[in-house]
Amino acid sequence: MTYGGTVVKRRVPRVNDLAPLIRFRKPRFDRTQRRLDEAQTVHDLRRIAKRRTPRAAFDYADGAAEDEISLARARQAFRDIEFHPTILRDVSNVGTGWEVLGQPVALPFAIAPTGFTRMMHTEGEIAGARVAAAAGIPFSLSTLGTASVEDVAAAAPQGRRWFQLYMWRNRDRSMALVRRAADAGFDTLLATVDVPVAGARLRDVRNGMSIPPALTLRTVLDAVPRPRWWFDLLTTEPLAFASLDRWSGTVGQYLDTMFDPSLTFDDLGWVKAQWPGKLVVKGIQTLDDARAAVDCGVDGIVLSNHGGRQLDRAPVPFHLLPAVARELGRDTEILLDTGIMSGADIVAAIALGARCTLIGRAYLYGLMAGGQAGVRRAVEILAGQLTRTMRLLGVTCLEELSPKHVTQLRRLAPG
Repeated sequence: MTYGGTVVKRRVPRVNDLAPLIRFRKPRFDRTQRRLDEAQTVHDLRRIAKRRTPRAAFDYADGAAEDEISLARARQAFRDIEFHPTILRDVSNVGTGWEVLGQPVALPFAIAPTGFTRMMHTEGEIAGARVAAAAGIPFSLSTLGTASVEDVAAAAPQGRRWFQLYMWRNRDRSMALVRRAADAGFDTLLATVDVPVAGARLRDVRNGMSIPPALTLRTVLDAVPRPRWWFDLLTTEPLAFASLDRWSGTVGQYLDTMFDPSLTFDDLGWVKAQWPGKLVVKGIQTLDDARAAVDCGVDGIVLSNHGGRQLDRAPVPFHLLPAVARELGRDTEILLDTGIMSGADIVAAIALGARCTLIGRAYLYGLMAGGQAGVRRAVEILAGQLTRTMRLLGVTCLEELSPKHVTQLRRLAPG
């Protein structure tokens, strides 16, 4: 036979030639673990999570406010970065840790506070806290968590724990919860300030999302292909807010009764005076507000638009980062969330001045995909991507990352 004038000789394959090419994988009977091992990105975990989780629970984690423009823009901002690698550097050893808020971390990200977490998977916050402790990163517990501060502390006694505070109308009850967190060994308080009222999370409204989940005809039909989720829900402790009163109603109704629209900068000093650890303000969306928070004496700020779940079309935190880092980076520690879906996103944020990033949905996708094992896989994926990106950039430690390594390519610019 000839190809382009070249004669190709054929022969019968020999067994010795075929043997090195034939490799059979050992059978794996744990289907969940097999799916998790095959996931190579957080997006892969999201696809698994969507198949395994009822629509209302998945949409609560996956969705955002109104038209979900803020979330889409935040993710696009990370896709629109351009890296500038340096070459011929010895990157055989790469360090991914440093200090965040006075204590060491093994990786420059923490698990963000998320509400109603046991609704996504019955292992909930306990799974997140245990994985975070093993990975050497902080775990943040939400005021709207479904595990108590005491249970999280008992589950991960060696882990670093942060507590996220929603200031609600009854200030005495707020401070009682803060004192419980301090007594349980939580070292940092994340005071969330971008929730004077609940955002319009339309997926939740359309799904009739409530706590506990309501057994309507729609939810029953949705559960048919997902019996494991319902079995876990019905055979474990009833789903409720671990740190608050039990509530039977929609999420939006609960949030609107709880949030305090009268909160001002003056309240930050009042909170700081009663909290023995580090105080971080979460929900900063302008340079002026970042400056005002630092002037209040807080230990750090989180540039965040609440994952796009409050004001739609809010500023993209990653776009805001360079200006805030230039002006305030010497005076406070800057954290960042919203839109992070890969380790490369985390590297870009660190290069532009963030000290730490928070992962929320990425963690929840792992949790929904496979409980504690899924959270572990999410952290493994992000850590692997982060380390590989650093090596390809030619840096050996986080301190070497700088704005020269990243350009933000802007699709959006002020008119």
